[in-house]
Amino acid sequence: MSIWGKIGGVAAGLAIGGPIGGLLGGLAGHILIDRESRRRNGDDKREERDDRTIRERDQVAFTIGVIALAAKLAKADGTVTRDEVEIFKRVFPVPREEEGNVGHLFNLAKQDVAGFDSYAKQLASLFRAKPGVLEDLLDSLFLIAKADNRLHPGELEYLKHVAQIFGFTSNAFERIRASHFGPDREDPYVILGADRSASNDDLKHAYHRLVRENHPDSLMARGVPEEFVRLATEKLASINGAYEMIKKERGIV
Repeated sequence: MSIWGKIGGVAAGLAIGGPIGGLLGGLAGHILIDRESRRRNGDDKREERDDRTIRERDQVAFTIGVIALAAKLAKADGTVTRDEVEIFKRVFPVPREEEGNVGHLFNLAKQDVAGFDSYAKQLASLFRAKPGVLEDLLDSLFLIAKADNRLHPGELEYLKHVAQIFGFTSNAFERIRASHFGPDREDPYVILGADRSASNDDLKHAYHRLVRENHPDSLMARGVPEEFVRLATEKLASINGAYEMIKKERGIV
């Protein structure tokens, strides 16, 4: 099922809690979970269902987290006329029948008195054991921020704060930021997270590691909803471009 269908059902909302669960509750109004059917099934069935529920909960939390933080991000560029919902749909596909739900979630998040740090802290806690997912979340926000072909200073500061809450070092943040602006405008070594003094072999290892981590299959294995696979496509293009620049600079065949 599409992630938007899962959000429409909001069955995972009760298991998430916090400000993210609150947004889902505001969307749903009421949630029904068939706990009785869980009790009637055997232990194996219950474990299988629980595992699936955890995966779906994490996928919903990821998506709602991106929407909530994007709604807060919209205020950071100082442009009150910006239509953040349209920008979100430009970056990530939303079925026409679910556009109303996404718009409603944006409005709920914008009106919520909770600051962006409340959402960021909950996501940091939910995905503490999956730092790759937190990077995917930050990548999503970068894609949304640059969808209007510029990165406003206020947006950059906002993203830095989110990255700090997620636990990223300043060097890691610079690597992620650089990966969204192409090697022609950024130091290709920064994009690979490598030092200029690194050997050719070390650079090759860094390159292949980033390719593995950002392959669409890797994102899916981390539980990122398939609607967000564009993350991998954009980052891989930047990583490949950076490595090609370095190979040309060093004469690596």
